[in-house]
Amino acid sequence: MPMPLMPPVIEDEAVLARYPFLPQSSEFIRNQLSSNGIDVQGLIEEPWLEDVRKRGNLRLVEAVTHKEGIDAATTVDISSELGRMTETLSFLHAMLIVCASFEDRLLNRWVEGEASRADQLFGIDETNFDTIARTYLSDIRSESIPGTTEIVYYVPMVDYIELCPKVSGRYWRLVNRPVKEGWVRMDAGVGETSRQRTARLLKERVRQSLTEDCANRMAKMDDAFAGLFADPVDRILGLLSERVKADMPMSAAVREDWPPCFESAVAELAQGINVNHTGRVFLAAMSRAMSHTPEITSSFFANAPDYNAETTAYQVNHIYEHQYTPHGCPALKTGARCPISHGDDRLCDQEWMNHPMKYLRAKQRRRYQEEHQNVEVGKQSEHVEDASEQHETDDSS
Repeated sequence: MPMPLMPPVIEDEAVLARYPFLPQSSEFIRNQLSSNGIDVQGLIEEPWLEDVRKRGNLRLVEAVTHKEGIDAATTVDISSELGRMTETLSFLHAMLIVCASFEDRLLNRWVEGEASRADQLFGIDETNFDTIARTYLSDIRSESIPGTTEIVYYVPMVDYIELCPKVSGRYWRLVNRPVKEGWVRMDAGVGETSRQRTARLLKERVRQSLTEDCANRMAKMDDAFAGLFADPVDRILGLLSERVKADMPMSAAVREDWPPCFESAVAELAQGINVNHTGRVFLAAMSRAMSHTPEITSSFFANAPDYNAETTAYQVNHIYEHQYTPHGCPALKTGARCPISHGDDRLCDQEWMNHPMKYLRAKQRRRYQEEHQNVEVGKQSEHVEDASEQHETDDSS
């Protein structure tokens, strides 16, 4: 059962700011940008928007580091116009960083964090709960429990059947829920009210909506736009890599994704060619930024003319411990470590291309988009084949 095509109108700006992921909030976000004269470049660089960026980064860090998702208590004061703008645009800032990363693991963690936060807030929002529920469900009913102040909610069976398999626990099995005339009764559970139980279903709708929204943004995002977020993307991916104690998907990227400067340094060392100091430091720092382990990075130097395992391990660990950042394109050219001349690589010739990490991100974006386009083409082909088979069946009948 899809979300309602015409969600209920929400005019309260405080509600739209508290829940910037609601479909009703899209226009509110656009108005916040236009009325304050803010474009994407300004969102990234304008000094007066520093609080917005800090709040956006906090949302990301919480999503990465908190297993339970974003803390619902960490909100700003949305009673003021400035507070509403900060809360709204911080969400947009965080979303754009996630989309510009093209990393599924970061996307999944952020979506889970935002959906968990929504779950918490929905469960305690007595005033707006019905409106929110009608945004994500085909309908909802409620009734008071005689002799108490409690309210019990009912959701349509068609919505419940779709959403309940995504929630674990005996409570959520349809056989364990009272059903009356197509309505599923959401009884209170251990430590949770009926509203909070119903909010758990809404969380699944929020998760789905955010994932689809990000997928659409990523499909339309070009290299230049994504490159604007290179610095915050690198920071949050570094934190994520440390948190999960595993290689990011980027570290498993096919070799064709590597920027020419990194490929050149690795290839020269593998052939026993001496690479200068700039090239060696860059290789180790770039390998760290790509979330390779120190052991993998050390292995790149194994065929160097002056290779010493102990010295290499010490120097590589030093770069990792002090979190060296890779040289940018201008520094690599100055240090004679840029192997590309104008016209050799169209991606390197782009005006915005000034760092090897941007090259790697761009390659991964293109591969990501191509893979997803191929999936969509495959689905369309299957649909056409199914329709053709059905047509033949009808004709034979």
